[in-house]
Amino acid sequence: MQPDEDVRRHRWEQRSAWPLMVGSLVFLAAYAAPIVQPDLSMDARRFAGWVVAGTWLLFAVDYVVRLGLATRRWAFIRRHPLDLAVVALPLLRPLRLLRLLTLLSFVNRMGRSSLRGQVIAYVVGLTMLVLLLSSLAVLDAERGREGANIENFGDALWWSVTTVTTVGYGDRFPVTGTGRLIAAALMLAGIALLGVVTASFASWLIARVAEVEEAGQAATRHDLAALTTEVASLRAELQQDRPSR
Repeated sequence: MQPDEDVRRHRWEQRSAWPLMVGSLVFLAAYAAPIVQPDLSMDARRFAGWVVAGTWLLFAVDYVVRLGLATRRWAFIRRHPLDLAVVALPLLRPLRLLRLLTLLSFVNRMGRSSLRGQVIAYVVGLTMLVLLLSSLAVLDAERGREGANIENFGDALWWSVTTVTTVGYGDRFPVTGTGRLIAAALMLAGIALLGVVTASFASWLIARVAEVEEAGQAATRHDLAALTTEVASLRAELQQDRPSR
């Protein structure tokens, strides 16, 4: 039986899942608006900044509550490094782009209970999320820099697609240090996602082959049982027809 603290923590996580998802979507909209629309007014930019700060506060409160309800807090911190990064990194101004880990953290938490039949949908959703976040991040890092060739969201999205698929045409590429760090992370994400897709397909194929083999073995066992019954019946008839001495 789980301790009361763990039960309360799991209940909190279940109840906070949807508010955190909504907060993540609001955060994404507020973060993306000034990047996709660079001509926004100063008031709109200020409002978007307050929304970003408010959503970060929401996730900070969630992490503190979950940590307080955990029976073994150090173990909780070790098992949830992504959640800790979401809370800690906004304090580091040069790394503010990594606030986007909020959305990935939510997807990771929701995907833990997924069955194998949901893996493909989960991977597709995560891939689209990674493409969107990397496009916003690299555009924010590259636009207006000297020698930059990623100046609008279309260019950024095209760069993300060619990078995550490891194609790398070279027509769009980052020139800043931050942009290259984002590119490196996206390359690793692409390799990981490709590995997950391959492993999922292999697992599905093996399961189908195993089902076919099991069906064949069941049919063989049924035939053997029927044949055994028939032989036993014939033997019994022969014994009855045999003349007694």
